[in-house]
Amino acid sequence: MCVIYAHELGISSRPSTYINGIIEMISLSTFDNLAGVDVGVFAVKPTSLTQGQMEASTNLWTSDDGLTNIGIWECTPGRFTSDRSASAEYCHILFGSATVLNENGGLSRTIKAGDLLVLPIGWKGEWTIHEHMRKLYLIVAP
Repeated sequence: MCVIYAHELGISSRPSTYINGIIEMISLSTFDNLAGVDVGVFAVKPTSLTQGQMEASTNLWTSDDGLTNIGIWECTPGRFTSDRSASAEYCHILFGSATVLNENGGLSRTIKAGDLLVLPIGWKGEWTIHEHMRKLYLIVAP
């Protein structure tokens, strides 16, 4: 098992406990049963290119400085645009499938349950959700 401490990721968070001067990591119980976490009420996706596409999300953790967020997001099938100009996003796909396409029409990647997708700061593009999708996200702003 690999343990990553918040300070090793550059995350500025208020620690609840110090152990030998090291910041304790986020409680793993925060991430129990990710497939069963309630994401709340679905609403129309604002950047959707498909009429009626819906999304819902819930934040599981935010750093004290507000620059890092971890949560669960779900989206119904359809297409939407995405803009990561102000933050990077790491996505672990829990279920569903999608194709992600760079804005310039260049590289595309099909993702499914178990896959990890990294969208660096400055990335822009389009998602096509093929099957209702749920992901764990980590968004980090500089």
